[in-house]
Amino acid sequence: MKALYFDGRLALREVEKPRPGPGEALLQVTLAGICGTDLEILKGYSGFRGILGHEFVGHVVECAEKKWVGKRVVGEINISCGECDLCLWGLGRHCSRRTVLGIANRDGAFAEYLVLPVVNLHEVPKSIPDEAAVFVEPLAAAAEILEQMTVLPATQVAVLGDGRLGLLVAQVLHQAKANVTVIGKHGWKLDLARSWGIKGTTAGDGQVRDRSFSVVVEATGSPTGLRDALRLVAPRGTVVMKSTFQEKAQFDTSKLVVDEITLLGSRCGNFSIALDLLARGQVKVGHLLSKTFPLEAGLEAFAYVKETPCLKVLLATAASGT
Repeated sequence: MKALYFDGRLALREVEKPRPGPGEALLQVTLAGICGTDLEILKGYSGFRGILGHEFVGHVVECAEKKWVGKRVVGEINISCGECDLCLWGLGRHCSRRTVLGIANRDGAFAEYLVLPVVNLHEVPKSIPDEAAVFVEPLAAAAEILEQMTVLPATQVAVLGDGRLGLLVAQVLHQAKANVTVIGKHGWKLDLARSWGIKGTTAGDGQVRDRSFSVVVEATGSPTGLRDALRLVAPRGTVVMKSTFQEKAQFDTSKLVVDEITLLGSRCGNFSIALDLLARGQVKVGHLLSKTFPLEAGLEAFAYVKETPCLKVLLATAASGT
């Protein structure tokens, strides 16, 4: 099968089609999304070698549990051991022996086929098209913030970053009735936020005051984002850290102590919540789609993401018909 393989250099390769083991399903990938984490892996983040990609929608083509065969699915990306203390406490996403699809010790979704445990699968409702279903993983990550902390109506929230994840986070918190301001760099992306009834501004336009937000979500994908978030958060406020990157972030730790700031790391989320948000139309993703490339043009797609101020770029297999 064809796959985008990274071994220090990204290349389109012919690789062996995977075979499902006990409790696993073989999936034919329809669409897969390029994520900021994929770009960071190319810089050395996580030390990953193998097939990239963790945002996808596809169909089950082989599984011992026959009820899954033919189902259109998305899949949770953390594959835990199910036996350690963290797994038994319900924290399998943090299992020390876990693999992570396309990120750590498990081949990912930039391929014609992939394998995942059946317990990781979620059937996609018919009302959600493939182009929306591919957003389930990042939308689940956005919604995880509300699982980790209480955001009351009218809470002053800043979302730093007007990229794919930042705009999803902004919509989720807007649905929770927070008073959300997206702070970014691109007028057309901020206009998109405004079309949803969310305030959008640039950092240098004079509308944003330091120490004025109860919650600041850092989704810039940059090591400087945390420093900026700490400047904007109010005393006894919370900074939610969403970015992962290869470089090391530098910031003044005394700010955390003096202003009694809570620093909250936030990663993966609940797929069922994300599917429900999409099915109800509470989060809009159609305008986040920038371009779709065939899998065979994967290198061109990565170049496009790096060189163009775009949002979500997808890779389509021949099976998708796009």
